[in-house]
This record gives sequence, C-alpha cells and structure tokens, in this order.
Amino acid sequence: MYGGLPTWVAALIAVLLALYQGIFPAFFGWLVARAVARRGMTGVWLASPFWVVTEWLRGSVGVGDGFPWVSLGSSQASVIPIVQLASVAGLYGLSMLLALVSSAAAALALSRQRAHVRGAIAVAMLVLVIAVCGMLRVTWGTLATDGPSLRVGLVQGNVAQENKYDPRYRDAIINSYVALSRQTIGAGAGLVVWPEAATPFFFDLDAVLSDPIRKLAAQSRTPFIIGTDELEPGQGGAPNRIYNSAVLLGADGRSHGTYRKIRIVPFGEYVPAKKMLFFVGPLVEAVSDFSAGTDPIVLDAGGKRVSVSICYESVYPWLSRAFVQRGSQLLATITNDAWFGTSSAAYQHFDQGALRAVEEGRYLVRAANTGFSGAVDPYGRVLARTRLFETTALTVDVRLLDRRTIYSYAGDVVVWLSLALCAWGLVPPKRRHTARDGGR
Repeated sequence: MYGGLPTWVAALIAVLLALYQGIFPAFFGWLVARAVARRGMTGVWLASPFWVVTEWLRGSVGVGDGFPWVSLGSSQASVIPIVQLASVAGLYGLSMLLALVSSAAAALALSRQRAHVRGAIAVAMLVLVIAVCGMLRVTWGTLATDGPSLRVGLVQGNVAQENKYDPRYRDAIINSYVALSRQTIGAGAGLVVWPEAATPFFFDLDAVLSDPIRKLAAQSRTPFIIGTDELEPGQGGAPNRIYNSAVLLGADGRSHGTYRKIRIVPFGEYVPAKKMLFFVGPLVEAVSDFSAGTDPIVLDAGGKRVSVSICYESVYPWLSRAFVQRGSQLLATITNDAWFGTSSAAYQHFDQGALRAVEEGRYLVRAANTGFSGAVDPYGRVLARTRLFETTALTVDVRLLDRRTIYSYAGDVVVWLSLALCAWGLVPPKRRHTARDGGR
C-alpha cells in the first residue's frame, strides 16, 4: 500500500518472506528427524530444545539481524498464571514449555511405553506447578505496591499514514497533539508520551514548529517523550544520517536526551541489499534510508529513568533487558501501527510488548499513532488500552521500579541449555560391545 509497488510484486515479496521464514521450522523438522534416527523416541522429547534453538536463530540472524515476530511463547501473553514464567526464563522459557507439552502429546501418540507415560505425567505436573506458582506471584503482587507512583499521559494522534508528511496537514497534526497533551496534563500526568514519528518535521531542527510543544512543557512543568525523525548532518563531506528517535523534552522545555532506534525495519526503514533487489526499485525510492542507533540509552526525566523501544523493537527481549541493566525504572514503547490496519498484527504487537513487562518486572506504557495505546503492569495485566483508529488520550498510573527479575540477571539461559541438549541429541550414541562384534 505504501511502497508504491504493483500488487504482483508486493505479493512476490510476501511469498519470498514467507519462504525465508519457513527455513527455520523446516530446520527444526530436520533436526528432530535426525535426533529420532539416532536416539529413537528420545528424539521426540528433544523437540522442545530444538524448537527453542531454531526460534532463537530466527530472531537473531538473517534479514534485519533476525525477525522474532510471534514466537511461540508470545501466545501466552494473556494467560496470566503461565506467563509469570517469563520473569524467570524469559520468552524462550515459555516457548520451551509449550513445545515440551507438544512433545509429551507426541510421545503418548507414538508409544505406550511406561517411561513415556511417566514423562507425560511429569510434564502435566510441571505445567500445574508453574501455573500455581504464577497465581501466587500475582496474588502477592509486591511489584504493584513498590516504588514511587507516576501518572503518565499517552497521546494517540490517529494520523492517517498518507497524511503524515503532507505539508497541508502539518499544523493540524501539531495542534491535535498539543490539545490532547493538555488533556492528559489536566488529568495530572507527570510525563506525556507521544507515538513514534509523531512530529511531521525534525523536532530539534525546526525551532518555529517545535515552539508550541516546548512552551507547553515549560508552562506545565511536565516532561515529554516525543517520537520524531532526527537529522544528523554529515561531517567532512560524509552524507547526512536520519534516525528514528525519541527525544526527551524536559520540564523546562529543552531537549535533554535522545534515544535512536537500534533495530530498524528492513523494507520499512531501509532496504537491505539494494543492488541485488533491482526489481523493487519503487520501494527503494519510497523507503527512507534510516541509520541505526547503537546505544540503549535510558532517558532521565527529572529523576524518572525511562527507556523507550521504538516500534517493533518491543519484540526483542534482549533490548528491554539492556535498558533495565542500565537502570530503567519504566519501559515505554512508541510506535506507528497504521501500517497494520485492523489486521491481527496490531493485536500481536501489543501482546508481544506486554511480555517485556513480565520479563523485566517493570510497568510498560505504550503510545501508538493509531492504537493500541495503553499500559501493562509487571504481571502482564492490561491496565488500560485504547481502541484502534480513534483520536484520544489517556492517563494511567504506574510505578517506577528498581527490583530486578531473575530473567533480567540471568538472560536467555534456556537457549544455551537448549543448544547443549541439541548437541547431545545429534551425537550418535556409543554402540554396546557384544560377542558378535568380535570385541571391536
């Protein structure tokens, strides 16, 4: 729709992406087949670590340095007792649990041997224990009472993608965002968050257009986090660089920090291997050539340490973990999901971001251009959520937390354990010596 491509070319690219993504579950199937050939039914039980490894590879290598969209574990985002496992084992721990349940079902379907029946019972008991422990964690709810409270205003401008950078709509967009921000400030917001690329201009370069926003922050003594494009002029003949950024506007109306998006979207914010992809020339021309940031900076809004994931960065567990390691007390996501329309992707994006709150033991606030905007507590419970494609603003009460989860310290240990199990499963077992072997 937005790349200027003929329908048949767009369809071809979609098919190519699907084929590429299919490499990883195909690799999983090959690994399981090899393990079964070497170790019999034990190979079926190894499907769980094999799945984790291939899922991790899908999110870590290849186009765009990995595309971990809708990993298996993200399906549990709304299953509150089970999703608490993410605070210990992360997203891949959830994926391993679900794959293990499937392995148990497969083992029972293929064999009635006592060992496999016992294994399936053990898996059922494990799920029960995890669910009970998760319920207890939520019931105790200590993270919901820790730390100082903060009221956050979330602004959803609902700007149509085709109007976003049209000069005819520029003033109307700015006026709408300022008016919505006044609503949240009037409701007591101590921090206002705008979506990704909310300003139709370079915020720190255009003093005239940014002036009403700066004045509002200074007059209300309220810090803002604003999504905007950032232009860095080239030095010594080097080309200019453009970043997808989040600017911290202090209570004095001045810019006090910037986070530059680290994981930029292939074919959305840049086109990889441009010379090879000659058949998508119109897309290359339509897509802005963004540069990637390198530093997971945490913004300090008057003593409130807030980290910002921009758009689909929220689906990368390692990035939120890096923010918390640097002292983030509150996770924020700013995004523009207008591209998704009313498809399932908008719902999936919100749920995947909610997992980061559980993994890191932090409240998460989300400002999206067309929705969903909202907030999630450290247990994955949705505190507030807007509707899609409505112009609105809401205020939510969150807490600034410092305590860290086991996962935030340990990281993806489950992946390394899975790699070790995969290596063991693929090594042929030693043959037993018999008299027929002649002592060999």
